[in-house]
Amino acid sequence: MSSIREIPEVIALEAPREMVRIPPELDVPLTDRVRHIIDTVEFRRLAHISQLGLVSLVYPAARHTRFEHSLGVYRNALLYLRKLSHDERFSEAVSPEAAELFIVAALLHDLGHWPFCHPIEDMHLKSLPSHELFANSFLLEGEVADVLRDQWGVQPRDVVAMLSDRPRDPTSRILQSMLSGPIDIDKMDYLHRDSLHAGVPYGMHFDQGRLIAGLCLNRGGTALAITDKAKTAAELMVFSRYVMFSEVYWHHGVRAATAMLQRAFFELHEELDLDQLFRMTEDPFVETMREAAGDGPAKDLLEGLFGASRRLYKRVTQFNLFQQPEFYQRLAHRPYPWLVRCTANLAALASKTLGRVVAPHEILIDAPPVAREVEFDIDLFFPKDQVYRSFEIVSPVVRTLAQEQFDDYVKRVRIFADPRVSGELQQLPELSRIVSEAITAVPES
Repeated sequence: MSSIREIPEVIALEAPREMVRIPPELDVPLTDRVRHIIDTVEFRRLAHISQLGLVSLVYPAARHTRFEHSLGVYRNALLYLRKLSHDERFSEAVSPEAAELFIVAALLHDLGHWPFCHPIEDMHLKSLPSHELFANSFLLEGEVADVLRDQWGVQPRDVVAMLSDRPRDPTSRILQSMLSGPIDIDKMDYLHRDSLHAGVPYGMHFDQGRLIAGLCLNRGGTALAITDKAKTAAELMVFSRYVMFSEVYWHHGVRAATAMLQRAFFELHEELDLDQLFRMTEDPFVETMREAAGDGPAKDLLEGLFGASRRLYKRVTQFNLFQQPEFYQRLAHRPYPWLVRCTANLAALASKTLGRVVAPHEILIDAPPVAREVEFDIDLFFPKDQVYRSFEIVSPVVRTLAQEQFDDYVKRVRIFADPRVSGELQQLPELSRIVSEAITAVPES
């Protein structure tokens, strides 16, 4: 084929012979070679892994799957390619063959996710692979690898490189910015889809069509940029992401559940066959964890999350950067094992103060993880003046929400406790002193 617009999947956007419908009323075009990928065992696995995991304990309808999300991202990839194919610099840098590789990578970008992947990855335990690297085993062998070679003429290792390697040439840099960047095909789907299924408006009120219409390349021709006409749509996307983190992903109930799962996994991970566990779908994953817990500390945590009766830990106190900067700065972005040692000290001090035993796993510290969110760094192109400007220079919204406030204002440090003791802990007048003492007793790591 001589151009990106002649790729079968791009052509099918206009008049699909076959398609699958996903929310919200979106037709995703299918070709034979796309269907061959989504019918593989490895890809079908994603239909049994929820996109948001524990969020459904707070927002009951948020049970959509990574299978649905992957189809949405694939559709966005086609929309991006169709728009950018009219950009002369893009067409010179990205061949139809490279564009096909991008389509495959978009469809398979979540292949390595295991159940509750992000909360577990956020712990940064030494024994854990990243989901990008874990995907390699699915991509390099088995049905998917055969389909890539036989149906697409794509080498599986090239897909691996696009998903997990640092880009080494201009084409790779452009395509990776479309896969993972400020305005990428992944965020374009999950913000809207997560908001839709959670039943909240926050992620749906930015103009996706306007954003896509404004796509172009940056000054150096190495990554995505947008034209000035898409400025407001991009600002609303930044605001959508900010509010979705504040009201959904870091909702205190969601974070209580997350802290419980993380602590249970921490208690069990050295006893588990992680390679086998991470290949499971959600229900077997949970059952394997519960069996491994036995009668140990993880049992109560997992029972509260996945048992017959929902029993989440309660918020005892919380700290943010602008109200309690000392506590926030001492606990945010710290290694997870260090936080566990702090909670052990806190439980011991609480036991002494309350006059009864508080087990170490009955108090949990939930803090922003070591890795921070990617900042919104993108060029804005003004065609009339033929100039590029950094988005943060021309947009107070981006400068305030995406650069200055995101991690440190949306993600709070919270202390949760088992309902058995949370009420008493909340009433302790010396709680701040106890927390400070518990932290101070743990050596800096």
